[in-house]
Amino acid sequence: MQVELTPFTGNVAAKRRPDVVRFSDPVKTYRRAAIRIALACAAAMLPGAAPIRAGAAPPANADTANAKSNTIAARLLAGYPGIVTRVDATSVHFADGTTMPLDDGRGPKSFDAWLAAPDIDDMFALAYPAGTPATPPAKDADPGRARNAAFFEKVYGDCRKGNVPANLADVVWLPKKSGARIKATRINGVAQKLQAVSDALDALPAAFDVYLKPPAGTYNCRKIAGSTSASAHSYGIAIDIATARADYWRWSGGGTAGASGPIRYRNKIPPEIVAIFEQHGFIWGGRWHHYDTMHFEYRPELLMGEVENTHTAPPR
Repeated sequence: MQVELTPFTGNVAAKRRPDVVRFSDPVKTYRRAAIRIALACAAAMLPGAAPIRAGAAPPANADTANAKSNTIAARLLAGYPGIVTRVDATSVHFADGTTMPLDDGRGPKSFDAWLAAPDIDDMFALAYPAGTPATPPAKDADPGRARNAAFFEKVYGDCRKGNVPANLADVVWLPKKSGARIKATRINGVAQKLQAVSDALDALPAAFDVYLKPPAGTYNCRKIAGSTSASAHSYGIAIDIATARADYWRWSGGGTAGASGPIRYRNKIPPEIVAIFEQHGFIWGGRWHHYDTMHFEYRPELLMGEVENTHTAPPR
């Protein structure tokens, strides 16, 4: 997967199509405030981070290649402090002295290959549009769905080996409105971040409760439906909020495993909820072409500074 860089402009909000999804029970004041918070937070989390632009052309020279690795380095170092200690042009270095390659050397990937076996570089190929309206994504535009399994197992553990549960911590979901106890990993401060999300959601008006409770689940050692890849839930970094108003591309979009037909985008989750999660480092599955609107996962490396791309999906 090749990556090309452009200068940071300071403009976090990406241009989107005007066909904005409307929600049935908004509270306009909360919506505007939440979106402003998300935009400000995205700009403030890592002001020096350059945007990432996916492209098919190889780096023109060594300076471009170095700038690319520096951008990924800034994101990984800020997103995984004390875990990732250095990133150079070819490798990610961890606190225990081990290293992992940035690029697997396989060159440009089809969408299916990008999703099934991404390298670390591939995880940054598509821009995550934090703070923007929930419009239907372009075909195969799934920013954040590509997860390098070796990297996440290194950081959070491999649930198949039983070394994830020992690091799970309790999170009280909506302390005033629910009090349900859910689990998230304490590694990299995920449980603490999820508790902060819960507390902020708890302060929203009652109109939002139907989207949030009961929570549908957090840690679960399982594979993604229709896939051999580990789910983000396997690492204790993901939560599915209430299913009552959720949409999933396999249920709602007319899509089936292996189908090539169009997927109809649907979403009912209010942007106030999305903004709170993004403010604390969680990406939303409602921003994917293969959407999962109840799903949020902790991916701070994708929410630091502005990201911008010229291609809407990996090359096929």
